[in-house]
Amino acid sequence: MSRLIGKSNSPASGIKIRNVGPKSQAWLRQVGIRTTEEIRAMGAFEAFLKVRRGGFKASLNLVYALAGAEDDVHWQDLNPERKAELLQRYTAFEAEQKAQKKIFRPRSELGASLVAKALGSSEPSGSDDS
Repeated sequence: MSRLIGKSNSPASGIKIRNVGPKSQAWLRQVGIRTTEEIRAMGAFEAFLKVRRGGFKASLNLVYALAGAEDDVHWQDLNPERKAELLQRYTAFEAEQKAQKKIFRPRSELGASLVAKALGSSEPSGSDDS
């Protein structure tokens, strides 16, 4: 049986995961994470990534909250080495996200053809405006 943390396990009251507020709880539910055991099975950081891939604006706070749930401690009581490791992973993830946003992606066919011309591509642009 899954170990559920919170006031009540009845469907009407919902399931409460330690350190996780209502908004984050809703995000987790929407990406299919409902129990502390599921967080432990995938790991706190992977659970965070699943939330982010789901389109939600989760931050480092959620990483710490999920790690606290995984370790069954208040997030402020996480081991300093664990917090440092999580911060390092989060920082690397954010840097990767920022780098991906800096890659120029033309928003139109005209933009794409201009980029292709500038790069000297021999591919036809798809229009016959010669």
